[in-house]
Amino acid sequence: MTVPAFLRPPVEARPAAVLLLFGEGPDGPDVLLTQRAATLSKHAGQPAFPGGRIDPEDDGPVAAALREAYEETGLDPTGCDVVATLPELFLSFSGYRITPVAAWWREPSSVAPGHPGEVASVARVPMNELTDPANRLNVRHPSGFAGPAFRVRGMLVWGFTAMLLSSALQVGGWDRPWDTSRTEDLPPDVLALAASD
Repeated sequence: MTVPAFLRPPVEARPAAVLLLFGEGPDGPDVLLTQRAATLSKHAGQPAFPGGRIDPEDDGPVAAALREAYEETGLDPTGCDVVATLPELFLSFSGYRITPVAAWWREPSSVAPGHPGEVASVARVPMNELTDPANRLNVRHPSGFAGPAFRVRGMLVWGFTAMLLSSALQVGGWDRPWDTSRTEDLPPDVLALAASD
């Protein structure tokens, strides 16, 4: 993956990791997403990959991503085969340099929100829903920035998560043609949660 200049992290950014966990679900190949609790101080209510900061006791980004996924969803990390770590990406809003960790869910386990104060819901989102042109759009922030988004499983996936998902679909060869001119303003309820950060 080529990292655009605005996503290249400065060295002083805090390290974090997220887990891109792909598996074979009841509705075909899927990816695991969480919806963050609306009460959080950062990225409240947003769909996200399981993940968080890399703690000193973690043995690098892979260990951190698996630990956070366990804490947030209850999944059994021993059933996950790590495929690759992707280049670090800078999330300027929170000051983190994030290592995406791609993994295959060899032995899926049941998942549910771990800490209710952090995770509102957990979903295995089928790839055929993510790649359905009817579920794809761009969303525009009042700042004027527009980026990719997905409407799936009652969630509007946008921001960093949607950018990473969109890149993963392209790199993985799953992408399907869609109307890239379709752009909508971020809904007021989503903006209100984002403004609480």
